[in-house]
Amino acid sequence: MSRALNRRVFLAGSAAAASGLALQSATPASATPAGAAAGAPRVPDIDVRKAAQQDPSEATLAEAVVLMRRGKLTSATLTEAYLERIQRYDSTYQAYAEVTGDAALAAARKADRGQAGTGGVLRGIPLCIKDNYFTKGVPTRCNSYIFEDFVPDEDATAVARLKAAGGIVLGKGQMGPLATTRATLPNGTVTTVNAWTPENPSVDPGGSSTGPACSVAGRLASSSIGTQTGGSIVLPSNQQNLTGLKPTMGRVSIHGIIPLSFTRDHSGPLARDAMDAALMLQVMAGPDAQDPRTLGLPDVPDLIRSATPVVSRGGAVRLRRATRIGVPADFLSAQKTLRGAFLDKLDSLSGVTLVDITYPTDWDLLTGTFNAARLAERSEPFRHWLRANPAKFGVSLLSWLQGLMLSGDEWITAQRAKNHLLREVLDGLMDRCDVLLQTGPVPFDILGLPEIGFPIGFDTAGVPIGAILGGQPYEEDRLLEVAAAYQAVTDWHTRRPADPTTTSAMLKAATVRPQLSAEEAAAASA
Repeated sequence: MSRALNRRVFLAGSAAAASGLALQSATPASATPAGAAAGAPRVPDIDVRKAAQQDPSEATLAEAVVLMRRGKLTSATLTEAYLERIQRYDSTYQAYAEVTGDAALAAARKADRGQAGTGGVLRGIPLCIKDNYFTKGVPTRCNSYIFEDFVPDEDATAVARLKAAGGIVLGKGQMGPLATTRATLPNGTVTTVNAWTPENPSVDPGGSSTGPACSVAGRLASSSIGTQTGGSIVLPSNQQNLTGLKPTMGRVSIHGIIPLSFTRDHSGPLARDAMDAALMLQVMAGPDAQDPRTLGLPDVPDLIRSATPVVSRGGAVRLRRATRIGVPADFLSAQKTLRGAFLDKLDSLSGVTLVDITYPTDWDLLTGTFNAARLAERSEPFRHWLRANPAKFGVSLLSWLQGLMLSGDEWITAQRAKNHLLREVLDGLMDRCDVLLQTGPVPFDILGLPEIGFPIGFDTAGVPIGAILGGQPYEEDRLLEVAAAYQAVTDWHTRRPADPTTTSAMLKAATVRPQLSAEEAAAASA
């Protein structure tokens, strides 16, 4: 489908979502299977690193699939390796809100026996699911007093598709209260840590998909899924050396996900590298009759092919398509040395053209002041609880109250500002480039455009640093092409954090964990 038609479809869908409506599909939802591309998804026969052959928990999702296909690994062995690490280290990481070990092992053994219903590209792969996704028969608390006793009777569409592809739910990832901040207790006490600094809970691990990120970075799961409303996939990925992919609005169904913002909630993977992210999204994406925002959209491209680097016989890596990468004027304002080296590496890839981009004069106003309109959207579905018992919102109450204070005319003005921002981005910034480097996720979150976060190095304290790349509507494949090519010539994404010390349980007991105040939670809220 042409980019011009993609834009028309996206603009129509964006306008419909803002008015609380949705497009109707031009064809029946069943006409395009979940994650449809050309044929059934299949992992290419990649080289498996020696470290992954020796330690199942080190294998990427793709490496694990290849090892299983070659008869060198079983799902039960992989699942047991993760459960052993969870038992040993999660008292420090606190990545999981719920571990479904017995059910996961049973599913792994069933997959190894090749029983019906265990096939698919993800057969036997243990996954972490953010705790705001419905999981049938497993508590879905959204880290909130409101849902503390909630056990769904169905799976969210994304979870159902992962399971249908053979994925195994290892447990539910801890998250910020109601998907607002980094993971804390509902009273604001920090829980999940950054996997790279497990004994220092003050280091930002990113939120709100904190647990899903920590589970993958700490080798407690093969991959994970999170949600993003204000950076909650790409930021934890950046902070914990992962590749996180937030797709275009509507590309993945959000049916069965506890909402935060109707026009900005997205579902996507947090993975070890571009290939793993592509595999996850290929399975999750596609039309869903239970989420009208997914209907009538362009077909899902072959994301696995896009995440496969193009390498010449001589070993040189090039981009699959010539790509103009926009570099905004403020990109080097922080981490100048590291980001400069990143740009140099990108520029060395055949097919890359770096393009200087200047923001419009009203950029800060459009992406700052009007961003507050999201608060009204989060208050709307929670009015009952706000009236009945505001204390159930815990430390995140303030942002819900702020949403109640926004008037209807303020919300309408913000929607007009959003439409203006959309024109500035699509007809201005993105008219001069194919993908755009960003210094923060908010602009593309406001608009529902796709973005990918991936590792580019470490700061002087050894904490990961990542880049965020935004794309055109429905062009997740282009983002994967860039990330995959960059990862083919660097090894940042293969770095593994040291395990917590053997005394980590004692350190956990002795360490006073920070506690966010209501004001801090509101300021950091997605």
